[in-house]
Amino acid sequence: MVRVPNEIPGGPLTAVRNPLAYIAARWTPDPRTVRRAALVALVMAVVIVVTGGAVRLTGSGLGCPTWPKCTADSLATTREMGWHGVIEFGNRLLTYVLCAAVGWAIIAARSTKPFRRQLTRIGWLQFWIVMGNAVLGGIVVLVGLNPYTVAAHFLLSSALIAAATVMWHRTGEGDAAPRPLAAPPLRRLTWALVVVSALLIAVGTVVTGAGPHAGDSSEVPRMPVDWESVTRAHGVLAWLTVLLTVALWVGLKLFDSPRVTLARTRDLFLVLLAQGVIGYVQYFLDLPELLVGLHMLGSALVWIFTLRVLLAMRERPATEPDAVPASSAEPVPA
Repeated sequence: MVRVPNEIPGGPLTAVRNPLAYIAARWTPDPRTVRRAALVALVMAVVIVVTGGAVRLTGSGLGCPTWPKCTADSLATTREMGWHGVIEFGNRLLTYVLCAAVGWAIIAARSTKPFRRQLTRIGWLQFWIVMGNAVLGGIVVLVGLNPYTVAAHFLLSSALIAAATVMWHRTGEGDAAPRPLAAPPLRRLTWALVVVSALLIAVGTVVTGAGPHAGDSSEVPRMPVDWESVTRAHGVLAWLTVLLTVALWVGLKLFDSPRVTLARTRDLFLVLLAQGVIGYVQYFLDLPELLVGLHMLGSALVWIFTLRVLLAMRERPATEPDAVPASSAEPVPA
């Protein structure tokens, strides 16, 4: 911890107008604190995906039949609503935990000295994604679990995971211009891997939208597509992702690339292998809820490890970040 002056220009009025700048003027977090805050935000982004899947797999999607209240007369679940109401309302409460985690990451990034503008912006990006997804989650309930809104809800959660992953990675590097660590063909192959992985996730939402787990025990509309055909397309994309990962690993070996890029690619391959085993087992066992939930967790992990491979293709030296001039009389906006 670094001691900083206890007074900032503007005094209490500034604290009201710009509380983040007020905190940043009085507190400088340790780099490990900033990194841990970013990691907690990432973990909560994954947790909210898994618990959202639990809501759907237990048929609790309409456990709270309205939004933003749980019922027309109650903000929280009632005894008459049973376990479905508890599960759905519990997932809503976890959104506040996610907001707190993202808020902590923003405060930690904003208080870093010198000021890291890009890192703080990534934190705010997470905040707005969370707010947007909260509203979209309410729309999902109000339209009776329409599968297209459910798919959009999951995709926006994947965007949150992407932003949280980037922020966590950026806390461990500097703010200088990125310097490539791999040959151009390998970087292009990595981008192809990211695109195919994103398509894999998107098609997975269609498999879910057309599949049997609608999210509620009542009649819920499904996407009007052939589930078997979409599942096969999902499988093809999964195999393509694996092949691209193997090709990237071989290319990195041939070009004598840094150890970190090889390690990240190897880790992604292992996650894909585990996810593939879960996917095929759940398919042949007629989609048991527990395995579907594990597959959703695996989807989040595949996305994280894919992005980590991409981020390992370059480095940012710890040189001059976006520093705040010491003589500046105005606090930097939050």
